[in-house]
Amino acid sequence: MPARRPVRRTAVTAAAVALLAVTAAGCGDSGGLRGAGATPTAISPARLWPDLRPASSPAWPYDGGSAETVKGVTVPGDDIHEVDPVAVVRAEIGSDPARYGAAAAYHDTATRMRKCRARGGGAGCPLLKPYYRDLTGDGRDELTLGFRLYPTNQTALRVYTVERHRLVQVLDDDDAIIGVELAGRTVIVRSPAGISGYEYRTTWAWDPERKAMVFSRDEFLRTGKGHHPRRPMPAGFPSASASASASASAGAR
Repeated sequence: MPARRPVRRTAVTAAAVALLAVTAAGCGDSGGLRGAGATPTAISPARLWPDLRPASSPAWPYDGGSAETVKGVTVPGDDIHEVDPVAVVRAEIGSDPARYGAAAAYHDTATRMRKCRARGGGAGCPLLKPYYRDLTGDGRDELTLGFRLYPTNQTALRVYTVERHRLVQVLDDDDAIIGVELAGRTVIVRSPAGISGYEYRTTWAWDPERKAMVFSRDEFLRTGKGHHPRRPMPAGFPSASASASASASAGAR
């Protein structure tokens, strides 16, 4: 273990400590200084296998991000606020029978979309409230849409922008979603995890070169909610005791 650096105590430091002690004695415990305990020793990252040869193929991609022009939907005055969200979803359903056809996974969604009024709303309409925010940094709003997928009860998340007088889809994500947040030029998607008290958070960020929202971060976070039964953890997922033992072993070197 690295030797601790000795404390250098000067006359000025001693006088300051004495003054603080007198002040604390006169005022009681309120506002007094208290020690925070021992500070853990910093451990630098250890690089493993420095001579490891690069892989012959790229890593498995989560999603490269792509943009696709929405056919059959116009953008009056290039203002995305004038686009009917219901028409956008119906255009997607009509152009993708493999996803929304009679024998497809989300076939009930197409039936339920017929219940939507213009611009959304109506009993049984699966379209969620649309949101508008500048996600590309060009000073114009993008359109963020969500609609429920039946019979799987997942949620479809879509982001659209206007490019060269056309409506362009720049994010297409279907997942079990419990929440979505817009932060700056990113879209953060929260999804339930298989372990109680945890959730996944996936971040999509605008890429000006690809002109699409691309996957930028995936987190597995503790929410502090729910029951945590004692059960085997997934392979490769260290337990708390194993992590503590590993830290202690590393600090002893």
